[in-house]
Amino acid sequence: MPRVLAIDLGTKRTGLAVTDPLKMLANPLETVDTSVLMNYLKAYCAKEEVDTLVLGLPIRLNGQENEMTPRVMAFKSDLEKTFPTLKVELIDERFTSKMALQSMIAMGSKKKDRREKAGNLDKVSAAIILQSYLERQ
Repeated sequence: MPRVLAIDLGTKRTGLAVTDPLKMLANPLETVDTSVLMNYLKAYCAKEEVDTLVLGLPIRLNGQENEMTPRVMAFKSDLEKTFPTLKVELIDERFTSKMALQSMIAMGSKKKDRREKAGNLDKVSAAIILQSYLERQ
């Protein structure tokens, strides 16, 4: 069964999360360097069955675009060209980083582990974006 893959695009690092085969649960997958993200996605989609890409849309609290929004929209266009058979969806990502940090604290994550933002926070944020998407389906 195809999965849904969520992307929390960053300027340096990108968090990824994926559903289980039944599309019921969102699981943190990986954090990758944004410069190699498209190659990673091509390789992942070649070995795993994916039917939807969910991309976090960064907007301000007042609903206005922020400095990252145009970059995300350009990346969405690149995804649609690179993966024409996949559905590409945008979902509001406001508060996901704060929610990810709170989740890590609630799960007993040590301060040192939370400081390792290079992996943990980004992929947990992607999982929260994906879970929000699943709940809306």
